[in-house]
Amino acid sequence: MVLKELQNIFHNELDAIYGQHEVNSLFYLCTEHYLNVPRIQLTLEPELAITKPETETFFKALEHLKQQKPIQYLLGETEFFGLPFTVNENVLIPRPETEELVDLIIRDVASRSVQSSLKILDIGTGSGCIAISLAKNLPNAEFYALDVSPEALKVAKQNSELNKVDINFIEANILELVENSSLWEDVALRQKGSFFDIIVSNPPYVRNLEKQEIKPNVLDNEPHLALFVEDDNPLIFYKAITEFAIKNLKPKGQLYFEINQYLGEDTMALLTDAEFEAVELLKDLNGNDRMLKGTRI
Repeated sequence: MVLKELQNIFHNELDAIYGQHEVNSLFYLCTEHYLNVPRIQLTLEPELAITKPETETFFKALEHLKQQKPIQYLLGETEFFGLPFTVNENVLIPRPETEELVDLIIRDVASRSVQSSLKILDIGTGSGCIAISLAKNLPNAEFYALDVSPEALKVAKQNSELNKVDINFIEANILELVENSSLWEDVALRQKGSFFDIIVSNPPYVRNLEKQEIKPNVLDNEPHLALFVEDDNPLIFYKAITEFAIKNLKPKGQLYFEINQYLGEDTMALLTDAEFEAVELLKDLNGNDRMLKGTRI
C-alpha cells in the first residue's frame, strides 16, 4: 500500500476523534517508529509504498487509536526534555508542564555559586522523567527517586539505563514514611543519609470532581494511582511531602512542587504555614498556577 493512501485512511477514521492536525502527528509518529521513515521523506516520495505486514501493523495501531489508547503507550516510548523515555500503563505519560518544572530547577541550581555535591530526591518518580532529566543536566549531583509502585520503578530503572544516569531508587509510600518516621530512618540508613539539598515532587493532585475535564485517552488508560485524590483531602500528598521536607531538607534546602492549578493558593499556604521562606507560586506557559517552590528556614 502507498503510505499516502494509508494516511488518508487514518484521517477518515480518526479526524472526528482527534482533529486533522493531531491525526497527522499520530501518523508521522507511527511512520518514524515502525518504518524509520521521517516526515520529510513522505513529502519527497509521495508514492512510497510499504509491505503487507507493515500495512497490517498500521491497521492494528489504527484500531488502538480509535479506542483512544495514547500513542505513547502504543509505541512504548515518548520524549521528555529532549530525552527518550520508555512508558507503559504503569506510569503517567510525561507532560510539557513538568518539563517547565525541571527547567526551573536547573536554572535555579545554575544560579548558585556552589553546584557540586548536591543531593536531590524526587518523590513519586513514576517513569523517572524528573530525576533522570535533572541528572542529565546536573551531572555532579546525587539523585534519589521514590515511588510506591514496583511496576513504575521497573520502568524508571529502564529509563535510567537508557539515558545512562545513576539514580538511587527507593520503593516506599511517602504517606507511610511520614506517619512512621522509623521507616524512613531504615531507608535512609540503607541509602547513605537522609538530608537533601532539593526535594521535588509531582504527586497525584486531580480531584475526582475534576474527572469530567480529563480526556478519555487519559482517564481510561493512565494509572489512577498517580493521578487522583479524594475531593475531601486533595492536598494529602502535599501535606505529607512538606512535613517530610521539614525533617529531611538541609537548612536553606529547597522544595519544588507541580500543583493543581485550581489549588495554588491553598498549596502555597502549606509552605508558608510550615515556615518555608521565599515561597513562590509560578505559572506555566498556559498561564495556569502550576509550580510552587520554597526554601527551608
